[in-house]
Amino acid sequence: MFRKTLGLAVIAALALPAANLDFNNPTGTQGLIMIDKLGGFVRFFDPASLKELSSFAIPDGPPHELAISPDHETAYIPIYGDGVYGWNSHPGHVIAIVDLASKKMTGTIDISPYIAPHGLQVDANGVLYATCDLSRKFLVIDPKTRAITAAIDTEGTGHWIAVLPDGSKAYVANKNDRPFVSVIDIKARKMTGKVSMPNGTQGITVSPDEKSVLAVDYKDPKFFVIDTKTDQVVDTVAVEKNARGPFRVKYSPDGLKLVTCDDQQGLANIISTKNLHGAQQVVTVGKTPFGIAFSADSKTALVSNHGDGTISVIDLTTSKVVNTFKAGTGIETLSYY
Repeated sequence: MFRKTLGLAVIAALALPAANLDFNNPTGTQGLIMIDKLGGFVRFFDPASLKELSSFAIPDGPPHELAISPDHETAYIPIYGDGVYGWNSHPGHVIAIVDLASKKMTGTIDISPYIAPHGLQVDANGVLYATCDLSRKFLVIDPKTRAITAAIDTEGTGHWIAVLPDGSKAYVANKNDRPFVSVIDIKARKMTGKVSMPNGTQGITVSPDEKSVLAVDYKDPKFFVIDTKTDQVVDTVAVEKNARGPFRVKYSPDGLKLVTCDDQQGLANIISTKNLHGAQQVVTVGKTPFGIAFSADSKTALVSNHGDGTISVIDLTTSKVVNTFKAGTGIETLSYY
């Protein structure tokens, strides 16, 4: 199931909204999963009513990030350790496996001797990728055998990653540890380039057409557009009313909007992809927003407010917060599926 061909993966993806072929920004109507980092729980909500359905504690947690298999049957959650980036005295070494149908944890992938897994991604074939910041490695993992097939040096403390859907290349954000994005040739199993990021890098994501990677500046309120053919920065976009680079950036499933969230000021910016330099809608959300999820129809964005245990519901047609509800203690990230 995990090692399906690219053709079968794309057919499966077509069961989702046609524009949503970004396996690392999934959406859907089956469910809604939230990673409660501060509470140490995985929580499931009804995607329509937004009511919590069930939850379970992650052993040896807390959990941090999230990846969902292209067939939407499995979620992968890294057990990072008891700290945060830059201060993680008891780093973890496993990735939890969660069956989305039963909403239960069914096993783990042990990535030893590597430690502190954080950013996770998948490709169209269901291959799993992970960064380990303390080990400075980019791991290629076969979820079926639960085996590491490659461990590639990144030269930096990789935090988040952006993997092209065909699994050919990855871009690793090194936060403030190294002034570049590490470019990984996955097929060749080696780091092949560095994209200069003088202040370091925060959030990172691939465009739906795979032609660009957006990398957020760690210090200044802007993001860079990287051409995935040349691995060169081709544009720089300011993020309005933010005091520093936003924490995360994501495309809506229809590819028409970008949403960023600023963990310092509690802001979400909505940017039209038709004109990245056009007017932006700036919305006030909760305290320390960390995660972004989109409904299948691209009309709603959920922003998880890690600092106050709430979720802000944004109507993307009006650019307004229309609801705020309680969810756990502090949600790191979340996703419809």
